[in-house]
Amino acid sequence: METEKKLKNLVIVMAVVAGLLAIVLAWVWIDRNSLVNDLTMDKETLTVELGQLKTDYSTLSTNNDSINSQLEHEKLKVEELIDRVKKTEASNRYRIRQYEKELGTLRTIMRGYIVQIDSLNTLNNSLRKDVAQAKDEAHQSKQKYNELRSTTDEYAKQVEVGSVVKGRGFNAIAITSSNKETDRSSRTAKLKICTSLIENSLAPKGPMQLYIRVFGPDKMLLTTSEQQNFTVNGERLIYSASREVDYQGSEIEICIYYAGIQGFTKGVYSIDVYTSRGKLGTADVLLK
Repeated sequence: METEKKLKNLVIVMAVVAGLLAIVLAWVWIDRNSLVNDLTMDKETLTVELGQLKTDYSTLSTNNDSINSQLEHEKLKVEELIDRVKKTEASNRYRIRQYEKELGTLRTIMRGYIVQIDSLNTLNNSLRKDVAQAKDEAHQSKQKYNELRSTTDEYAKQVEVGSVVKGRGFNAIAITSSNKETDRSSRTAKLKICTSLIENSLAPKGPMQLYIRVFGPDKMLLTTSEQQNFTVNGERLIYSASREVDYQGSEIEICIYYAGIQGFTKGVYSIDVYTSRGKLGTADVLLK
């Protein structure tokens, strides 16, 4: 009887222990499943975040080849980490945590590149503005230079035009061998033309050569035995006679004589007066 009672108590104790053990095992199983689920979710979250990081790296680019190469290298590291995460069991808590730390490091590196790229973009924008401003200033300077050059050229032309000596009061007469005025061709020994060089403060001062070209009634140029040339506005012409005068900017009267032929004929003689800068004027004389 006593033995049966002890056996009964032992069975009861063992049943209680078995029940407690079952409860413990059930709790452990539930806890493990919960942990595995959590780790699975962590793995999935880690994979998503790594995918986003890869996309972020793909969107970063600059005009700097060195930085672009570094970005591509970091992008490959992200892809390698994604591959390792996929191959790792979700239950490997240690590896998952290590990968999370690597993700944090890669994010920190990417933020550094973002700051660097922003700085470069800011610098490039500033440089572009400086270049645009420099181009604008250069354009304005060129315009001002062209305007100034145009004005200077115009002034130079005006000065050049203004510096040309002009003549007035052109008068041609025939004179005899005794220097008396005549209108008879038979008594004419030479032709005389006089003019006044007008006052001009802009004209060059000093010796000035004047030339006359005498045309007979037949419109043929009359010359001396030695034909002599002069140049006016780039054209070489033959002159009948010449004279040098000392021009100092004040008005001066001059006369030039032509006696290159013997036996003047009847008709109108035209006499053109020149300097090396151009034609001064013309006068005619009629011989009877």
